[in-house]
Amino acid sequence: MAAEVYLTEAKAREGRGKLNGVAVEGGVWLDFAANEEGLDYLTQAIAEAGLRPGVDMGIALDVAASSFFADGHYVLALEGERLTGPQMIERLEGWVKAYPIVSLEDPLAEDDDGGCAEITRRLGQRVQIIGDDYFATSAAAIGRAASRGACNAALLKVNQCGTVSELIAAARATRGLGWNAIQSGRSGESEDVSLSHLAVGLGSEQIKVGAMARSERAAKWNEVIRIEERERLPGWRFGLAG
Repeated sequence: MAAEVYLTEAKAREGRGKLNGVAVEGGVWLDFAANEEGLDYLTQAIAEAGLRPGVDMGIALDVAASSFFADGHYVLALEGERLTGPQMIERLEGWVKAYPIVSLEDPLAEDDDGGCAEITRRLGQRVQIIGDDYFATSAAAIGRAASRGACNAALLKVNQCGTVSELIAAARATRGLGWNAIQSGRSGESEDVSLSHLAVGLGSEQIKVGAMARSERAAKWNEVIRIEERERLPGWRFGLAG
């Protein structure tokens, strides 16, 4: 399904002169005038691929808000806007209502504790609120956020914490809260597939590894399929880390 939507989007935008190329993680690199135009394109691509937006497939949006937070405001360069924290929350809430968004990653800046708690209060029952830079794969940071009511899922990257044992500790802390622990690749990746095994072994419901357009991305998608195939063999068991 993900591959079909990807190919549909690339073909549609190329035909309309909106395709600039392929981005670093394999994603379709588009030319658009506003952020909402990108959400429009993606929703259309889901439908054009023969899927029902919000039913068969939803949008997981990596806001990465710290990357455009400056001098106390969220600077939306395409729109020429400078939003306060409450205004940013309202903008995201509007997008969630208007588009089939099921997940928001780092919706507020990594040091905006109050904003992260507020958007979780307002949208956490409807969508997944993921901490990435907000947690930096730290079990302690995940625990502190939970005590504030901020986020309900964590993105985990072994390079952020430095060791596999710390990654496992962060995953256990996340799962202990009843949250999803999403295993993620990096912008600079190899074809190593250890991430796929960590995702399955740690009971992650999702992986974030980029588009199938690049071999280092496709390798991880394919390894998850291979694990599933092996699990179906007689006598095969894949244990989950406690």
